[in-house]
Formats: sequence, structure tokens, C-alpha cells
Amino acid sequence: MPDISATIKANLAETRQAINAACMRSGRDPGSVHLVAVTKYADLQWVEALAAEHHVFGENRPQQLAKRRALLPDIQWHLIGQLQRNKVKLAVQNSAMIHSVDSDRLIQKIDSVAEDLQKRPKVLLQINVSDEETKSGFAPTAITENWIQMVNSCPHVDVVGLMTMAPATEDTALVRSVFRSLRQLRDGLQANHGVTLPELSMGMSGDFEIAIEEGATLVRIGSRLFDGLKA
Repeated sequence: MPDISATIKANLAETRQAINAACMRSGRDPGSVHLVAVTKYADLQWVEALAAEHHVFGENRPQQLAKRRALLPDIQWHLIGQLQRNKVKLAVQNSAMIHSVDSDRLIQKIDSVAEDLQKRPKVLLQINVSDEETKSGFAPTAITENWIQMVNSCPHVDVVGLMTMAPATEDTALVRSVFRSLRQLRDGLQANHGVTLPELSMGMSGDFEIAIEEGATLVRIGSRLFDGLKA
């Protein structure tokens, strides 16, 4: 039976070292990249052990996020999974940031709920850079063409950046091109509209180092942190 605390400490240290190394390779300050520890499949005991060492977590489902936030209120909780409009209130009430805003209807719902709750949630727009039918998200051209209209129609939401997921492939050149395209889209929005979009959420356990080299500020890592543990 592995020592849960020791295993998680070792995995976390190794992951942080890999993040720092990727920053060094790309000439970036390691402090510019933040680890969002994904706890979707993790036992609560593992999550509690990780909470002793790290304080920014990501959950895929609003219901589980709310339950775990109640148990671990000092953790900064991010919603990273697909969000249904009937769960928006739960997400706005419990999330420090919502990474997965993937449609006009969803951001408008978030705006409406935020006004009712007198909150100003931080959100990321999910971009389907690779144009995969199995992935949700805005098309890059839609964001470029409709940016002003979208932002003006949602005055109670703070859009702080963009998010994407790379294709599940061994082709690292393709993965890199997806991440680079998201950064270029963000840079274009900033240049053309005079906005500040500091966050790029991209990269998971298998590709976060490439994501960092291409500009990620938030990397969503789960399985790597719990390697060696069994439910």
C-alpha cells in the first residue's frame, strides 16, 4: 500500500520540476505558469493530501466542485469541464474561474446569472482550434469577427483569456501548432481590440510541456499527480 502523502509529494515535485524546465527552455519566468491540479478521478483522500501541498484545483463537474469546495474551502477551485446552462448558477457560486465557456448562449447565461448574484466571474473562452467535430468551442474566426459584440453583450463577465485542448495524437508538431494558434489568436485580439487577456489554459498531463513552450499560463494536470495510487 503506497504512502498517499509521500507519493503525491513526489509526483507534485516532479511535475513542478518539469514545468520549470519547460519555462527555462522557452525563456519564461516559472512564476508565469500555474498548475491547475485536476481532481476529477481522484479519491477524496488523495485530494485532501494534495491540498496540503497545493492550492489551485480543477474539477470537471459543477456538482462535485461544489461538494469538494465545501470540504476544502481554502482551495481555489476552477471549473474546467463542459458546463451545461442549467448548472451555471452552481458554477458561478463556487468557481474562481470557468475555463470552458464554449458558446454564445452559455456566456450570455453566465452573464445573466452573474448579474442576479451580483458577481463578476472570471471566464476563459474555449476555442476549437483544431476544428474537431468531437470537441466543443468557438471557431477562431467567430471569436475574431464577433469579439466586440460578445464582450459588450456580457458586461457582468470578465473574459480573462482563452482555453483549448489539443488533439489526442502522437504528432507533437500538430499539438504544438494548436497551442501556437491559440496564442496567436489571443495576441491578435489584444492587438486589434486593445484588451488584456493574460490567461492561456492549454496543456494536460501528456502535452503540458509543449503548451508551456507555446505560451500556456495555466496547465491542467491530473493523472500525473496521482500516479502510483490505486482507488
